[in-house]
Amino acid sequence: MEHVLGIGGYFLRAADPAALSKWYRDCLGLDADDNGLWRQDAGPTVFAAFESETDYFGSRAQQTMLNFRVRDLDAMLAQLRSKGADVAEETQEMDGVGRFGWVTDPEGNRIELWQPV
Repeated sequence: MEHVLGIGGYFLRAADPAALSKWYRDCLGLDADDNGLWRQDAGPTVFAAFESETDYFGSRAQQTMLNFRVRDLDAMLAQLRSKGADVAEETQEMDGVGRFGWVTDPEGNRIELWQPV
């Protein structure tokens, strides 16, 4: 099973925290313990500010977007689709950076998946 490879940390509000935590575990393979501790693979993390009017995050109500590094973007997107996740049809490639795809979690948060070069 493909799994996300890393991020420094992220906290979000949820109407049903247990159900949302289960979705991240079952769909993305994010296997955190009861305290939310997740041991991740080493790798780059990007911190970037976007214009306030950007549509890149999906809904304008979403103020931040989580980006997970993945080993195989196509395999991860196929895995998510097989679990019924809301996966965007389009992907994007940036020369020298990698490939990107997007999924929206059950609470409406758009997540970016990044396969670095």
